[in-house]
Amino acid sequence: MASSVAGPEIERLIQLLSKLPGLGPRSARRAALHLIKKREALMTPLADALQVAIAKIEVCHTCGNIDTQNPCTICCDTRRDPAILVVVADVADLWALERAQATRGRYHVLGATLSPLDGIGPDDLSIDALVSRAHDDRVTEIILALNATVDGQTTAHYITDLLQDAGVKVTRLAHGVPVGGELDYLDEGTLSAAMRQRTLF
Repeated sequence: MASSVAGPEIERLIQLLSKLPGLGPRSARRAALHLIKKREALMTPLADALQVAIAKIEVCHTCGNIDTQNPCTICCDTRRDPAILVVVADVADLWALERAQATRGRYHVLGATLSPLDGIGPDDLSIDALVSRAHDDRVTEIILALNATVDGQTTAHYITDLLQDAGVKVTRLAHGVPVGGELDYLDEGTLSAAMRQRTLF
């Protein structure tokens, strides 16, 4: 077993940083060392920001987004189109769509996708709230922006069945060749999906 090169407080900082996505033990050590070297410029403001986040961040009771206000900034934005409801599995997916400025609709965060192997069933997702929102007279289209995985597609089919009597158009994101993609580098599933979903030129 490797001996510790720092005190328990620094080792705890490294251990906590290593739990972040994309950071292993070595990267966490580099990040901790960088924070310590830049204590005034980075570590103190980061600690303050974390304290504020702990006190103020909450889950939006309307859509499931994470924000410092409830309802969240997106739900309060009057420029959003109330006719379009974009369903995503996670807040990270919502943020990705917002970065891309892909829609001006409103969102609904499920919290995950159906995954029997992981013990995630319909009761673990905010599907009931989605069905309720779908019956709002202002909603005319629900876009299922779920991952093109088995779990994502299973969830999409399950939701589509539940929304049959809601009187809304249910669509999903297109699957296929990414912008800038070369056919030779794509997997067979992506190529077959692109061929099935071809459009007029």
